[in-house]
Amino acid sequence: MLVWKPEYSIGVQLIDEQHKYLFEIIDSVFELSKCDFRVGKYDRIALIIQDLCQYAKFHFVTEEEYMIRINYKGYSSHKADHNDFTEYINKINLEKVEEDPQKYITDILSFLLNWLLDHILMKDKLIKIE
Repeated sequence: MLVWKPEYSIGVQLIDEQHKYLFEIIDSVFELSKCDFRVGKYDRIALIIQDLCQYAKFHFVTEEEYMIRINYKGYSSHKADHNDFTEYINKINLEKVEEDPQKYITDILSFLLNWLLDHILMKDKLIKIE
């Protein structure tokens, strides 16, 4: 579904590599959304959520430390976005996921695509420009 392109880069290699990994996660969510089977879907969603939690922890620390290092003026707003992402992922109720896995995988995919378009491809690009 998603292919990394050079124009997505913010010009900071470590951050760009981490963004590429998020593209891989989003691809796995997209592939799962196309699966009609129900058996095992919950387990795969739980693993994706776990992966997103771990990704957020290491990536946001990396990005925030970089913003502090370069005295990025938009740091507070950017950090608030990171907190919103983490809060969304942490609030996913796995008991509810089990009731309707397809709904949750669709919601997660929508959230991640919006994050990609709004945050990574717009706001993260400003970090290097400033």
